[in-house]
Amino acid sequence: MYRRPLQSAFRSVISACSGGRTALGKVTEQDACLTKALVACRVTGAEVPTQTQSRALHSTRELCTVKQTPQASEEEVGAFTKLIEAMGFTGPLKYNKWKIKIAALRMYTCCVERINYDEFFEKCSLPDTLNSWFLVAQLHVWMCLVRMRQEGREGKYMCRYIVHSMWEDVEQRSKIMGIDAIHRKESMRAMTETFYAAIFGYDEGILSDDCVLAAALWRNLFNRQCEDPRQLELMVEYVRKQMQFIDALDGEDLLLTGEVKWRPLVEENAQSILKVATPTYNDAGL
Repeated sequence: MYRRPLQSAFRSVISACSGGRTALGKVTEQDACLTKALVACRVTGAEVPTQTQSRALHSTRELCTVKQTPQASEEEVGAFTKLIEAMGFTGPLKYNKWKIKIAALRMYTCCVERINYDEFFEKCSLPDTLNSWFLVAQLHVWMCLVRMRQEGREGKYMCRYIVHSMWEDVEQRSKIMGIDAIHRKESMRAMTETFYAAIFGYDEGILSDDCVLAAALWRNLFNRQCEDPRQLELMVEYVRKQMQFIDALDGEDLLLTGEVKWRPLVEENAQSILKVATPTYNDAGL
């Protein structure tokens, strides 16, 4: 009873193949393989995969999701915003610009008033001068700039006013110390060159190993006059733990408040400040 349906199926497949040969002249190797597969499926009684099923099998939903999801560091802006920012102006931001400016001033104030400069002068054997104060201040300002550059266009806008506040403060301090206008101008030019050279050196050091960071601190903070390796080791440890600490702070709070608390220069346990995830156990203790 079951032979007649099988014979009719074979005849229909063969007649379809022969009709294709007469119409098209030649059957490619791919068509022949497809014909054999169809015959095998009909003999075994398996379902014949359709073309729609084949397309669904090759669709990659993950790839579409990756393409449609923008990265966190990238922020989509309109053509008008790109145009005005190319002309040197600042486009509309997520938060109020005046709030960001006030937060930038407060963040710079944290770099000045919440640092024990006397401890740095003592532990690092630095002279108590305006230049030494500036070298320690620019190190903390740089750490704030690194953190805020991770917050997109708002963070970059805030970085501008942090640096602006620093230069205004340096100029006011030099006036209070009685430095005349000519020497003050020369000192400001030298400090500007030192600041931007230090930024490049610290950026390279924080992205590299401790040896590169120690070399950057030796050139910029110690002014190439450090003979005690323990002082370099102390400062490398200090920069690493501070960067880890401020990276854990919420970016939105920093943009709106600018409040930064610094870890002490010397502490007993200077290991990771991130909380270790406590393991969870089931009733069986596994």
